[in-house]
Amino acid sequence: MADILTPTLGESVSEATIAKWSKKVGDAVRKDETLVELETDKVSLEVVSPTDGTLGAIHFAEGDTVTPGAILGAVTEGAADAAPAPAAAAPTPAPSAAAPTGGSANTGSAAFKAPAADAPLSPSVQRIVTENNLDASAIAPTGPKGNITKGDALAAVGAAPSAPAPAAPAPTPAPAVAVAPRADQPREERVKMTRLRQTIARRLKESQNTAAQLTTFNEVDMTTVMALRTQYKDAFEKAHGVKLGFMSFFTRAVVAALKEIPAVNAEIDGTDIIYKNHYDIGVAVGTEKGLVVPVLRDADTLSLAGIEKGIAALGKAARDGDLTLDQLQGGTFTITNGGTYGSLMSTPILNAPQSGILGMHNIVQRPMAVNGQVEIRPMMYLALSYDHRIVDGKEAVTFLVRIKQLLEDPARALLDL
Repeated sequence: MADILTPTLGESVSEATIAKWSKKVGDAVRKDETLVELETDKVSLEVVSPTDGTLGAIHFAEGDTVTPGAILGAVTEGAADAAPAPAAAAPTPAPSAAAPTGGSANTGSAAFKAPAADAPLSPSVQRIVTENNLDASAIAPTGPKGNITKGDALAAVGAAPSAPAPAAPAPTPAPAVAVAPRADQPREERVKMTRLRQTIARRLKESQNTAAQLTTFNEVDMTTVMALRTQYKDAFEKAHGVKLGFMSFFTRAVVAALKEIPAVNAEIDGTDIIYKNHYDIGVAVGTEKGLVVPVLRDADTLSLAGIEKGIAALGKAARDGDLTLDQLQGGTFTITNGGTYGSLMSTPILNAPQSGILGMHNIVQRPMAVNGQVEIRPMMYLALSYDHRIVDGKEAVTFLVRIKQLLEDPARALLDL
């Protein structure tokens, strides 16, 4: 028997939750095939089989909490060679017509091993492929290891028109179900929080309890940045292969302001202040499981194109569930953009132990007084939440004014003004 061990979960991560077993006891498995998915407070991890054989034992059920080094189960070595006969076990998929879960556990490993240069599918991808009757070998992989990501599978679902077409008549009854009496639905429903959601809740409350949080506001006229983006967006995308967005302008402005007001890029450790001479900017990303903040490393060394490419890659990895622990640690300052959801104003909570977070908001056409005349301008409210234990009000206001100046007149950055 070969033990299936909980891997090292990363810095400051001491436990994980069993999210899903991809195999049942008795199923044939291959070396490096995904057996179980773990959910930590930061990312999801896949644990693979240590050898060819048969899944001989499962020691922890879905929902159980495990620590690094814990024995999750065991694989009976070598049984898979004699067990190709259990290819007869492939008939189990037949009963699985009534129970899709069993089908995805068994038929999954055989049908899912072939695509993407033998890279096994993650449980989430396998579920999408099974439920939508996709041919995994026909899905183009974009994962870092040649693997099919959740985004690839979802894209393939949208690109498969022929199968859904016949089913089009069926959806009509669906509205009828939606109109079913409320009595068919429970008045309340209790659902256990995911480990990620528990951690988000705990960290945000700890941040409020620990830091002396205060928020200062300002507004920025986006006329110049929007004009630059409109003028150069096509040429920029053609030259760099990435779209020109607003985040690169904001990131550049934030880095310049952090260099001038180093307290906003620092953190408190006991009775010491740690000043950071590097600029690793966290970018808040909303995902199906909750908010994550991947980190763009050394943002001060990146061009506008480099920033856009880095943020796009981190956003895709976050949505596909492919972020690594390293990508979620060590940020010195955070930017969150509630404007993508239509937010006009908010007071963001600090991402501890950082001392500052910038909140971007929706761009709204508003009447503004410009040189004694009323003009309609695209305006955005900015919010800087900061730790008043380390950042004084004067520094916070100066920091936000500096960002406003750099965005309203980007040429200042070129002239070091």
